[in-house]
Amino acid sequence: MSEPQGLESTQHLPVIEKAAESELGQSASAAEYTPLPTLDDAEDGSGRFWSARRVPAGILALLVLATAGLLLYDVAAVRADRPAMHWRRSLARELAERPLDDTWVLVGAGVATALGLWLLVLAATPGLRDVLPMRRAHPDVRAGLHRDAAAMVLRDRAMEVSGVRSVRVRMGRGKADVRAVAHFRELDDVRADLDATLADGVRGLGLARRPGLSVHVVRPGRKGRVG
Repeated sequence: MSEPQGLESTQHLPVIEKAAESELGQSASAAEYTPLPTLDDAEDGSGRFWSARRVPAGILALLVLATAGLLLYDVAAVRADRPAMHWRRSLARELAERPLDDTWVLVGAGVATALGLWLLVLAATPGLRDVLPMRRAHPDVRAGLHRDAAAMVLRDRAMEVSGVRSVRVRMGRGKADVRAVAHFRELDDVRADLDATLADGVRGLGLARRPGLSVHVVRPGRKGRVG
């Protein structure tokens, strides 16, 4: 049995894709198919969970604290009639003498810009991409489901279908990609049963948004490979 793999959130109605049969006749999949809807059309407005991002915030705070503390110490030392630190004298001399189009100046400016943009992205995006928001049963309570857990639920449901030997599920933000190996029964029959079972399984997840569903059904290849 293959292990599930996660990705993130959900979207619209499932779509079954058809894989071309190999030249050796070892693989095939069901025809393109539009299954039953998984959830009601109404969205409840549940958005993604926001990450606290404690690690980036902590690292940035420590860097700012260390830099500010060192600078304040040097300023205080100069005020006490002691010479400034070598690094500050050298930095002041370099800033006064080095032209703006110098390579190191441009590299430093690029690094500072990239760091600033990265911090802005962290501040403006929710994060927690592995947590899928669930529908709210109560306005004051929010719940989320990890993508790996959702993939495992769908895999277990798929394994209940007769003829399925192994299943691999990749749960993404907008689609669940299911790849099953069937060792008996017609592939179209297995695909139809998988479609109905997985549509019911997605509905049972209780996610805030409907995931797309892509199902591939193939025959086992040589030496355990999927054709």
